[in-house]
Amino acid sequence: MPRTALRICPLCEATCGLSLTLEGTRVTGARGDRDDVFSRGFICPKGASFGALDADPDRLTRPLVRKDGRLQEVGWDEAFDAVAAGVRPLVEAHGPHAVGVVLGNPNVHTMAGALYPPVLLGALRTRNLFTASTVDQMPKHVSSGLLFGDANAIPVPDLDRTDHLLILGANPLESNGSLCTAPDFPGRLKALRARGGTLTVVDPRRTRTAALADRHLAIRPGTDALLLAALAHVLFEEKLVDVGPHLADHVQGLGELADALADFTPEAVAGRCDVPAATVRLLARELAAAPTAAVYGRVGSTTVAFGTEASWLVDVLNILTGNLDRPGGALFPLSATAPAPRPAGPGKGFALGRWRSRVSGHPEAKGELPLAALAEEIDTPGDGAVRAVIAIAANPVLSAPDGDRLDRALDSLDFMVSVDPYLNETSRHAHVVLPPPPPSRSAHFDFAFNAFAVRNQARYTPAPVPLADGQPDECALLARLVLAVGGQHGAPAGAVDETVIAATLAKAVATAHSPVFGADPERLARELTGRTGPERRLDMMLRLGPYDLTLDDLLAHPHGIDLGPLQPRLPAVLKTRGGRIDLLPEPIAADLPRLRAELGRAGTGLVLVGRRHLRSNNSWMHNIPALTGGSNRCTLQVHPGDAARIGLTDGEPARVRAAGGEVVAPVEVTDAVRPGVVSLPHGWGHDRPGTRLGVAAKDPGVNVNQLLDGSLLDPLSGTAVLNALPVDVRAILPVPS
Repeated sequence: MPRTALRICPLCEATCGLSLTLEGTRVTGARGDRDDVFSRGFICPKGASFGALDADPDRLTRPLVRKDGRLQEVGWDEAFDAVAAGVRPLVEAHGPHAVGVVLGNPNVHTMAGALYPPVLLGALRTRNLFTASTVDQMPKHVSSGLLFGDANAIPVPDLDRTDHLLILGANPLESNGSLCTAPDFPGRLKALRARGGTLTVVDPRRTRTAALADRHLAIRPGTDALLLAALAHVLFEEKLVDVGPHLADHVQGLGELADALADFTPEAVAGRCDVPAATVRLLARELAAAPTAAVYGRVGSTTVAFGTEASWLVDVLNILTGNLDRPGGALFPLSATAPAPRPAGPGKGFALGRWRSRVSGHPEAKGELPLAALAEEIDTPGDGAVRAVIAIAANPVLSAPDGDRLDRALDSLDFMVSVDPYLNETSRHAHVVLPPPPPSRSAHFDFAFNAFAVRNQARYTPAPVPLADGQPDECALLARLVLAVGGQHGAPAGAVDETVIAATLAKAVATAHSPVFGADPERLARELTGRTGPERRLDMMLRLGPYDLTLDDLLAHPHGIDLGPLQPRLPAVLKTRGGRIDLLPEPIAADLPRLRAELGRAGTGLVLVGRRHLRSNNSWMHNIPALTGGSNRCTLQVHPGDAARIGLTDGEPARVRAAGGEVVAPVEVTDAVRPGVVSLPHGWGHDRPGTRLGVAAKDPGVNVNQLLDGSLLDPLSGTAVLNALPVDVRAILPVPS
């Protein structure tokens, strides 16, 4: 008999609740959970394909170990023996920095990915950490750290209550939202317009989101920071700045900011941005006049040369209009597993460049080095070279610049471990591959995305399907990995969780503002519930959190607990050394001359931008038949005028060249892209030998990141410049017969 079970969807940032239909251990259907307190039944094509992804026949079910040059299936004990034998000697001979850790995007979609990588890094003590953040949102972390003193204090637009929303470089109707966790983003934007609100979208492409907007500005790619600076300039020039009484005592640097932006007039930026000066002034006046408003920027504004400035100016505009930290503006979510709020006051602040990469001297940001630097840290000889890599849910051969160089570098490693369900373009180089179980066999709580949710809530779903005999769950897999590389190989996996619990409670009882200050940590540990170590850790975090919740509370409410709309949280959020918002942080001020130099430059030649698709998420969903085909294709979108000028024909191949190399892709002529811009999607290029991705290999597409040589970075955040990349596009002429 079929049965149903609940599962929070782990396939994008929307975190929708699913109701799964199960026949035995097989997921035969998935629909939206109408009783979910957050998503209310919304589902997208990825969630509807949960069963197909879960049962993908190309998923690995047993570990692989390289023997005689070939990856072979082995038992779990043998696999972890191989990990310990491969990593520990390298650490002991060359030090902890000989190991590089690479964390991919799917880590933030699982409980295991949130709970265990920090413990792994603590066990290894390596400074060579590379993550997907530096090909995505790191500029936002850096700007938040500089403004608020906390790199994870990221305000999100109050979508359900705002009167005016300005979106830059984001296409949430395709991405489902990013750093703004909002199930049914399309419905929320339609509701904004239905209640008389205004939606403005700034994007070089006429995306589905742009088509929904009241106004679409087809900006020249890479110039978002200039536009935002001009908007702030107008607010100062026309005396429209009003931070409001709720911010007045918590902001410093208004005068200095006005002086720093004096040159960024609408007239000065208009030619570079391709946005008329009159339109810039109108946008600024509308922001200032709206009862409530929010500015929101994402990948198109962060993966550019001025990504940190753009991210900084997004929040500057929210502050100057008095919309930061007020309903209808941009507020700081409060997750159920966040530490209990501390008393307001100065904090430790945020620092950049506490160490630098060995080869190019890139400064760390938030403890990470640029993913673009991974290849050179491996293939450049000398003391401190990365000799081993541990990649967890990461496919940097497709997601990092110059995948060909990284491909060769990974092949030269002394040892590599990959935690991945697939043998893909990156994991094919590993000496040991550790596959996690399918998502139906994993419990779920959104540690990461609840910190960016547009409504405070808490939801937990136990694993709908039991594990296969002998198969560890993903949490146990990563715990054993921690022990194997940390010199404790053979200890029980549960020891990792108990060590974390003991250390966390010991710190909590010694912290004056903690809800358990002065208590006995051993007694608190005995009171924790949960059948597994991860559940006990979740229970502990809930008890130490701001809502006085427990795991039992979540289990008693399978559709979630609604904790209400976002609330103002200043000044408790602030951790700057001065205890106030620093409107003009020194690193930003020092970098502004670089942005100012753009004012005199003309925008010439073709530039490349990426794009997202609703039925995809980076490189890890191209092997599911139900999610392929249709508009989810790897094509080069070109404006009709540019196509005619270059001699490109719809459906025929074109060669795209840039500093890192060249790719050949079929042309899609469309006026959805503005003149002077071409677009290729991210995450394709499934044509390398040695993978086991049968569906993806039939329509591999091309790796757009091969056009990058890794030299173009936002200097403050180390984020690769993936958008506004100058390219040369040529038609491929037929060979004469």
